[in-house]
Amino acid sequence: MKFDTLIRNGEVVTASDRFIGDVGIVAEKIVALGTTLPAENAGRVIDAKGKYVIPGGIDVHTHLDMPFGGTTSADDFESGTIAAAFGGTTSLIDFAIQYKGQTLRTAFDTWMKKAEAKAAIDYAFHCILTDLPDARLEEMNALVREGVTSFKLFMAYPGVFMVEDGLIFKAMSQTAQNGGLICMHAENGGAIDVIVRRALAEGKTAPKYHALTRPTTAEAEATARAIALAEMAGAAVYIVHLSCNDALEKVREARDRGIPAYAETCPQYLYLDDSLYDRPGFEGAKWVMTPPLRPKWHQEKLWEGLRRDHLQVVSTDHCPFCFKEQKEMGVGDFTKIPNGAPGIETRLMLLHEGVRKGRITLNRFVQLVSTAPAKMFGLYPRKGTIAVGSDADIVIFDPNKEVVLSAKTHHMKVDYNPFEGTRIVGAPSAVLVRGKPVIEGDKFVGRVGSGQFLKRETFVAQ
Repeated sequence: MKFDTLIRNGEVVTASDRFIGDVGIVAEKIVALGTTLPAENAGRVIDAKGKYVIPGGIDVHTHLDMPFGGTTSADDFESGTIAAAFGGTTSLIDFAIQYKGQTLRTAFDTWMKKAEAKAAIDYAFHCILTDLPDARLEEMNALVREGVTSFKLFMAYPGVFMVEDGLIFKAMSQTAQNGGLICMHAENGGAIDVIVRRALAEGKTAPKYHALTRPTTAEAEATARAIALAEMAGAAVYIVHLSCNDALEKVREARDRGIPAYAETCPQYLYLDDSLYDRPGFEGAKWVMTPPLRPKWHQEKLWEGLRRDHLQVVSTDHCPFCFKEQKEMGVGDFTKIPNGAPGIETRLMLLHEGVRKGRITLNRFVQLVSTAPAKMFGLYPRKGTIAVGSDADIVIFDPNKEVVLSAKTHHMKVDYNPFEGTRIVGAPSAVLVRGKPVIEGDKFVGRVGSGQFLKRETFVAQ
């Protein structure tokens, strides 16, 4: 057999297997796996000796080119997807926002226009629901048929994204019928709003009060309520960016009862803690995100949740705002600081540190960053594994490559790195998307606009 590309002598790692071998690629697909695949006539040979050959990462929670709080996230689909590729992510799922009164089709079309000429990796969308009269329920079904098979709802941000329980229950009931999946931002937005107003009235305006006004109990209560609503509707629910043990316990308890409740966490909650909000001056604003960073002891609980499959996915919630000009909009009023932080480029490297430190296995690493996201969101086995017939989305990952995370060297279009100065051992050395090289060493060799929209399958309980 003649291969367009042959990857030789690497340690192929999937969610379940590890072996030293070769991967043969023709056009966009993996066509052969073996130990001595013929190199003669191969159009291109990549020697991966001493490196891992893993399926491309899938980041199911990003916010590119997103309006928020009077500004727009700093990465668009060009800079954001290039940065993702440098970090070993080959597919992402972003959010198409339906504003009140809009059709879901308008939301989808708007975000497709943002992405289709710019994306350098493959992409899909969840649809954020803010308005759901009965007449719009059929629009949910139509989107599911077109491959937009997940919807996000907010229990936070009153007056902007927050929806009431009746709408949540109605949307969940609809996904129970049409095969979609509800992704839930779980915080008690009403109670938080009262706490925030009290803080401002008392003159508490510094960045640290963003965290102090969003207690872990508000996240835990909303997580439990989201799960209860899903149980009533006979639907599954996926809790996004879970940050604390209080909320994790609600997911674990539900799963122990056999409820199809799932959750993701993010690298920032595994590595960073609320002491950063005490940095001098306004610097704490760099870490203003929602949910906020928590006390350090929660980190070990989250790692344990990843080990035991109480948490199924690690995504980024990449929502970058530059410290200068954007974050500084909140000087004197923490509620005006745009919520979010960059992370699309660093996810695989940071989670691999968990392998190095014995927190998770190498197979579990692949499961968390690629295979589980693909299965959860209707992309498997096209994405998320190295198997004959799968897309040749492949990362050559060098476990000995040393990297220092820094705004000076990252490719995200933002002027700070939340992990500034962190020394990492283990990073991508080459990345392929559907068989085509996009990253070679420290160079982007892909093509802007080459990313494809991914039509996803309906949800299957994991």
